[in-house]
Amino acid sequence: MPNSNAKLHSNHRGGREASRRELVSRSLQSAQHCLENQDFGTAYAHYLLVLNLAPELKTTVKETFQFTLFKWAEELDSLARIQDLFNCYEQALELYPNDEVICNSMGEHLFRMGFRDEAAGYFHKAVKLNPNFADAKENFYRVANWLVERWHFIMLNDAKRNLTYLRAIENAVHSGSKSVLDIGTGTGILSMFAKKAGASFVYACELSKTMYELARDVVAANDMEREIKLLHLKSLDIEIPKHIPERVSLVVTETVDAGLFGEGIVESLIHAWEHLLLQPK
Repeated sequence: MPNSNAKLHSNHRGGREASRRELVSRSLQSAQHCLENQDFGTAYAHYLLVLNLAPELKTTVKETFQFTLFKWAEELDSLARIQDLFNCYEQALELYPNDEVICNSMGEHLFRMGFRDEAAGYFHKAVKLNPNFADAKENFYRVANWLVERWHFIMLNDAKRNLTYLRAIENAVHSGSKSVLDIGTGTGILSMFAKKAGASFVYACELSKTMYELARDVVAANDMEREIKLLHLKSLDIEIPKHIPERVSLVVTETVDAGLFGEGIVESLIHAWEHLLLQPK
């Protein structure tokens, strides 16, 4: 009797596997037929079914799936079905989370729609996945030109200004300010000044996704990624102990430019003073 039950169970498994293979085969045939007829939406749906039923085929159908996705996305874009377009890319990235071509294409759609900060994130990821991907590198540099304000370059090359900041931070840290919060860190230069000066804990927040990613790269290039905690947050949204464990003893910022009041720096500094900075006794 046990042998009979095991045999029935084995036959049942074998039947389900045969059914799965048959469904996958038919769906692949249907997808190919739809592509021949330029019915990209239906072809895309068939490929989704195939990849969910047979993930072992991901490598085999990858290029055809990409082609189908991109053609279907073009149609959705022309029909102004923006949410459907993004849903398709989210589904594709769930299946191929480390595909630089899909990331780059998603970034191109976002950029054309005006979501430049979000686009930069996808371009940056594509370049990280494949540093030799020329299209993604070109796209990232192009969107960075839109997002990185020109005054960043001016200030970074202002040796006198930077030396003044460095000395001021060194004086504060040597006087006992061992925990530092850098508001609007940009490239992360002030955070690195603080760490090199001997601060025990350094936190840095940056609202711009592009500048946040850039700061991560710069900090990592200087071997400080474990010593400086970067937060992709507006300073007004920082909470204790959720984001930083306790109030800091020093706040630094280099957001004081021509957009002083427009950047909300006054509100940020008031918030830091009231909620994030240790109060004098």
